[in-house]
Amino acid sequence: MDKDDKIALITIPLAVMIGAGLAHAGAQHGWVLWNFPVMYLCVAAAFGIQWLAFVPAFLLKTEKFYDLTGGITYLTITLFAVSLNPHSDLRSKLIASFICIWAIRLSFFLFARILRAGEDSRFANIRGKFLRFLMAWTLQGLWVTFSLAAGLSAITSRPVAMDMLAYAGAVIWLVGFLIESVADFQKGRFRSNSANKGRFIASGLWSWSRHPNYFGEIVLWFGIAIMAFPVLQGWQYATLVSPFFVILLLTRVSGIPLLEDAADKKWGGQADYERYKAATSVLIPLPPRLKD
Repeated sequence: MDKDDKIALITIPLAVMIGAGLAHAGAQHGWVLWNFPVMYLCVAAAFGIQWLAFVPAFLLKTEKFYDLTGGITYLTITLFAVSLNPHSDLRSKLIASFICIWAIRLSFFLFARILRAGEDSRFANIRGKFLRFLMAWTLQGLWVTFSLAAGLSAITSRPVAMDMLAYAGAVIWLVGFLIESVADFQKGRFRSNSANKGRFIASGLWSWSRHPNYFGEIVLWFGIAIMAFPVLQGWQYATLVSPFFVILLLTRVSGIPLLEDAADKKWGGQADYERYKAATSVLIPLPPRLKD
């Protein structure tokens, strides 16, 4: 067993333990079904769906359904949670609707992208390695758990009447969703033009941020957390880690660092790319900085 397999062997149970801890915190004061808190069942499903999908993915040595499975997981457990709430209110229904809309759009967008590309380079060296590939699917279960924690905790708890935080969170979610959707649309249209083959996008929202889609993603999860906040009690407040986890994931782990490194390898040293990089914010959309 090599070093990477040993890391995977440690990471897999650790991810499950962290997910279980977050489920326990979010389940406080929540609804119970079959003597189990609904939050427990949702988190168990988040991991279980990944492991079920991992089996054919590993046998076929493919990651093409990875992102689609993530989206299906969001949809499944969100709809499961809201359907089991005996007193589902407008706040819960809005949170659930927002999550489902986001999941449907993003998962099919990513699925269509990988079908066009043929593969996801992140999996090039692990799709044939049992433990490392299983770790990737397990971490997706943890990603779903962390992202949904605040929203799920609110959906599976007592109803609280709509208030200013609920409306403010809804507006913030809408802003984030629009930014992410428009950024993805602009990049997709740019890449579909054969004249742009091998070039980087520096127009539209991408002229204000090198990763506007990630900024929108972060904003919309803050919107969900703000909507959920008035419902939470006690240990449930720990689920407010959701948007901060998204920030950590996108800015320090699998998002921006990987894409920046890939871009530097592809275009680094080119005058137009270096000007774009120097003038454009990494994440938060800002007017391009003018160079003397």
